[in-house]
Amino acid sequence: NGDWAVGKYPIAPGHEMAGVVRAVGDKAAGSFKVGEKVAVGCMVHSCMECELCKQGLEQHCPKMCQTYSSMFPKDCDHDDCADTWTNGGYSTDITVHQRFVFKVPEGMPLETAGPLCCAGVTTYSPLARHIKGKENMTVGVVGFGGLGMMAVKIAKAMGAKVTVFGRSEAKKAEATALGADFAVMTDEAVIGSLGRTFDCILDTVAVHHEINGIISTLKAYTGVLVLIGGIPQPYAVAGFPMIFNGTRVEGTFIGGCALTQEMLDFCHAHKISPEIEIIHAKDAEAALHKLHDSSAGAKRFVIRSETLKEM
Repeated sequence: NGDWAVGKYPIAPGHEMAGVVRAVGDKAAGSFKVGEKVAVGCMVHSCMECELCKQGLEQHCPKMCQTYSSMFPKDCDHDDCADTWTNGGYSTDITVHQRFVFKVPEGMPLETAGPLCCAGVTTYSPLARHIKGKENMTVGVVGFGGLGMMAVKIAKAMGAKVTVFGRSEAKKAEATALGADFAVMTDEAVIGSLGRTFDCILDTVAVHHEINGIISTLKAYTGVLVLIGGIPQPYAVAGFPMIFNGTRVEGTFIGGCALTQEMLDFCHAHKISPEIEIIHAKDAEAALHKLHDSSAGAKRFVIRSETLKEM
């Protein structure tokens, strides 16, 4: 719908893909082989030389190239593609630099690996920074869609105590079934009882909403509110609650290449998978409408690429 300024058409979108290697270039021959199951996430290139890339933060490289809608750079072995925009996973084939291709763990279904390369790494990344490897950690998750459900599963696997924040109790049963507590954001008594509780809150909601009410539930100075939902409008943040509660706020954006592979291995080891439904390409528009009007819940729709030929 244009909210994220992806305005280059015609275009093949799709940034969560998994498939089978058909060909390997000479420079990647030692890393991959034909027939191997692999996955690709939200980016397909970066400069690979700057300090951010050296730190494994390729997603923040000024020259990062998104899987679709970015202009492909020159002098990267594919000058026939230079100065045209990238096209993504709703394609029959895609060529990607080996650094941005990830090995699918043995036994993990391709339909699981694809969505993990977006929703999985997007939630794994801040949890790896703030929660993983630490004891007695508490995590809040705002929203219980595809990102929120992945956040709960991953945080629980890291040993954290998790609470889901919702606008109503509509998704309470789903959240508690995964071992999370549940709190209604507009219930002042409940929010008051959670004061100074959380080490980390992941806000996964992708529409404009109020966030000031949960500020007081973070631990002073060490607790952090992580903004994940891509919202074009500015947040309205009240200064005094931030000051008196010692609140930290950060944004997060997917994860680097090494972290993405780590996430896939972690999810496989802990049997974590997204809720998915496999669909024909002709049903993509109907699925998008379900996502837009929130009738899909936490489910993600995976397109069988071979059905693209039948369109």
